[in-house]
Amino acid sequence: MYFIKAGQVARGPHKIPVVFYRTRAGSEGVRDWLRELDEKDRSAIGQDLMRVQYRWPVGMPLCRPLGDGLWEVRSDLPSNRIARVLFGLSGDRIVVLHGFIKKTQKTPDTDLILARRRKREFEE
Repeated sequence: MYFIKAGQVARGPHKIPVVFYRTRAGSEGVRDWLRELDEKDRSAIGQDLMRVQYRWPVGMPLCRPLGDGLWEVRSDLPSNRIARVLFGLSGDRIVVLHGFIKKTQKTPDTDLILARRRKREFEE
């Protein structure tokens, strides 16, 4: 809830644009990964990304900083699995960099390295 001061115009929540990392060859790995998931799982991840998009900054338990401008969205899926979507902020956009099904408690170093590399490529 927010209050409007005299003379202000009421506005809804601020929506931050979401873009997906695209390789130089044109493939979008996270979109391809999402399309492979069950529709209900895909919808749960989409809802969580939308929460980040409309409520940024968001903290735990939905979103956690990983350092170096990298963030993690945690999604509990209807299929009793846990998904992670790694993203960064670039200008006024949320850039979705990598997504995977969680298999260990700690985010694997290979996934972090990949997301950080993609973030650097996107910013160049």
